[in-house]
Amino acid sequence: MRRLRILVVEDFEDFRRVVCSALKQRPEFKIAEASDGLEAVKKAEELQPDLILLDIGLPSLNGLEVARCLKKLAPSAKTLFFSQEFSSEVVQEALTLGLGYVHKSHFHSDLLPAIEAIFAGKRFVSPNLAGHEERRNVARHDHEMLFYSSEAVLMESLTRFVAKALGIGNPAIVIATKSHLDELRERLMAEQIDVDGASHRGTYIALDVAEAFSTLMTGAQLDSAGFLETIGGLAAAACEKATTAEHPRVAFCGEGIGLLWVAGRTDEAMRLEQLCNELSKTHELEMLCAYPLNSIQSHENDPVLQIIRAEHTIVHTR
Repeated sequence: MRRLRILVVEDFEDFRRVVCSALKQRPEFKIAEASDGLEAVKKAEELQPDLILLDIGLPSLNGLEVARCLKKLAPSAKTLFFSQEFSSEVVQEALTLGLGYVHKSHFHSDLLPAIEAIFAGKRFVSPNLAGHEERRNVARHDHEMLFYSSEAVLMESLTRFVAKALGIGNPAIVIATKSHLDELRERLMAEQIDVDGASHRGTYIALDVAEAFSTLMTGAQLDSAGFLETIGGLAAAACEKATTAEHPRVAFCGEGIGLLWVAGRTDEAMRLEQLCNELSKTHELEMLCAYPLNSIQSHENDPVLQIIRAEHTIVHTR
């Protein structure tokens, strides 16, 4: 088996570690690393890699400048950009210098397919980059991130989110602690929402977070395929029973991922947010992920938190 030499160029060490760890799962990949633009140019010239995975916002030289240099210094290397930039102008310029563009918020789902596409002679662009002509069709979704300042704010937000869906005949799936599920039921009933009727029909699904995670974890590892199959199956079944006229959207919300973050299981929290966006490729979803505000205030510069933020279409604090 021919080994592919990949140079990963990323200045955030924690994120670079996550990316390299994902790539090292493939035995045919031989990984080298660089943390800034000048180091990338030097290592690319020295190693002559088959692929350069290149961030854009780099110290010393940005990724676009690096790519221009490598046209002469490593002419046989293929360049795949990965960045948090959404700008269509940046994407277009990057694609004049490289063969693909992976948005960092989707790197778990898009990185390996992008590499495979490039070595098959194709171009790849992450599907969430609106305005690009190669954007793939994806289901419409909203993915809100709520930093809540109190239990009252959490319950008010969950109640409003679920009541809006059930009130128009859309289904809702909630993952929360048992005490919060009980309180949510009482609040919904106080707003004249027929929770029991929706539960009986299968359009209101309340999942205890402890039970849900015990099912979706294999030891300390998240069962990604199991999450997609379980939640995707629940969403599909609920949509079949929805009373909206056409194209029901599933309201999917809860505090489970935020509780993983609080427990220090940040990589799992990040992966679950990415899996939620994976679900949105096949289901019409509205999502609300709640995180305690006090748990993130000392982590504003944490690269994993920045990746999690980037998974969401809306981020707000209450």
